[in-house]
Amino acid sequence: MYTPRSFAETENDVLYAFIDANPFGALITASHGLFATHLPLVLRRDSGPLGTLEGHVARANEHHERVAPATEALVIFSGPHAHVTPSWYPSKLEGGKVVPTWNYVAVHIYGTVRFIDDPEFLRAHLARLTARHESERGSKWTTNDLPADYMTQQLRAIVGVEIAITRIEGKWKMSQNRVEVDVDGVVKGLRDSGSAEDAAVADIVLSRRR
Repeated sequence: MYTPRSFAETENDVLYAFIDANPFGALITASHGLFATHLPLVLRRDSGPLGTLEGHVARANEHHERVAPATEALVIFSGPHAHVTPSWYPSKLEGGKVVPTWNYVAVHIYGTVRFIDDPEFLRAHLARLTARHESERGSKWTTNDLPADYMTQQLRAIVGVEIAITRIEGKWKMSQNRVEVDVDGVVKGLRDSGSAEDAAVADIVLSRRR
């Protein structure tokens, strides 16, 4: 990922926290032609030197059949993003040499991928996945609520996926290359738009102010 130094994030704790907060990723492989699957992933920080991502795909999804052993995968996680108009920059009055841009957050995970056709792995993974996201909805539902035969049927319909992380890249492109008055203008413009996502971007712009 092209990442100028001013936009780079290298602290693993920050990158992991971002993945935890934005767990829906795009898994991309190229061993038998480019192929991508969008899926929720669980980050297991204590598994391997840099951690492990785990998830599952539908058995009908040919992705698990198109990946050779020890294939390198790329997983992309995205966060809030917004168009930034140069009309928010006070510096435009000083010569007018400003252009529109896009503010965004992205984390790229690289690692070795393997697909796992093992009911016990899947049971443990689904328990972790549902516990995490059901609790966010205030729900007490767990996979133990399913009838045993129905759970077995569901397990047959999916294949596990595990990515052993070997490298992490983070990019927070949040107006760090602009002068202070322009950063103020971006924050005001985003907040005035009334968009919840724009407001989220404005908060990150402020947190990344240099």
